[in-house]
Amino acid sequence: VHVDFPASSPYALACGGTLIEAGAGGITAETVWNSGGQGTGGGISEIYPVPSYQSTVDLPVSASTGRTGRGVPDIAASADPDSGYKVVIGGIGGTIGGTSAVAPLLAGLFARVNAERGAPVGMPHPVLYAHRDVCRPVTTGNNKTDGGLGYSAGPGWNACTGLGVPAGQRLIGVFTPGKTTTTS
Repeated sequence: VHVDFPASSPYALACGGTLIEAGAGGITAETVWNSGGQGTGGGISEIYPVPSYQSTVDLPVSASTGRTGRGVPDIAASADPDSGYKVVIGGIGGTIGGTSAVAPLLAGLFARVNAERGAPVGMPHPVLYAHRDVCRPVTTGNNKTDGGLGYSAGPGWNACTGLGVPAGQRLIGVFTPGKTTTTS
């Protein structure tokens, strides 16, 4: 049970993964992505101490060392290939997933934030952690292995999905206070 670099760096915005269930025109349930030996990572860094922006978060100790450290991930989005992203590669369609798909999705969201601001956000962590309500918490599931190593989701920050899944317009709003945002 460990977290990998670069996600464990306190300067990286670490992304976790979820599985969404949809129906009636929206998301009906969302849980931690953990299926068939694949799933989201997350945990506590053995290298980096708790950064100041996480000082007000109830972080668990490392399941490996029993010590405190930087918690990973910060935020999450759909990553399970069962609810993943429809793509066409070489003319062949399919559905992919993984936190490697979450990272560019969230990078795109922050590109929208930057466009609305008219300037780069820079390091978003302090604002995200000060405005946790911009994220939809994911409180069910876990990232445990068959051996039981890992963490469970729950209220507040958790070592599976971090603060949760950001709501685009609310996220844009906290980074552009007093500005009317566009909708899409």
